[in-house]
Amino acid sequence: MADTWVLVANASQARLYKTEEHPKTLSLLKELIHPASREKGENLASDRPGHFQGEAVGMEGTTHGSFNEPTDPKQYEHERFARELARELDAGRTSNAFAKLVIIASPHFHGLINKQLNGHLEKMGVTHIQKDYTDLDEKGLLEKLQPF
Repeated sequence: MADTWVLVANASQARLYKTEEHPKTLSLLKELIHPASREKGENLASDRPGHFQGEAVGMEGTTHGSFNEPTDPKQYEHERFARELARELDAGRTSNAFAKLVIIASPHFHGLINKQLNGHLEKMGVTHIQKDYTDLDEKGLLEKLQPF
């Protein structure tokens, strides 16, 4: 089990690779797409906030109001995708599918993934690269990974 997993991601797509040392190769394990992250914010949320009606405590009559969304819908989708990726990585860890992990993601999305990683993955000594390399093919990615 000397394999290293390499996750290359941004907020809307990710590719998970397995790399082997001799010879240095990358094999695509899984590709994950999150189309909701590409949607415009107004397409992800309803037009109007939800409404509520309730009784006022200590008063006669009822109260009315509306709920505002606490989180930007696009940000919510990015966080949801980051959770999905973290679960995928943890599943690989629990099945001993890799010995080392490299996470390459655009800076903002990298932070979202890091928030979702559990302590067990961090103890493995994860290598973090804050770049968006999702447009690179396997050969280009291998060139960027030479120091690792």
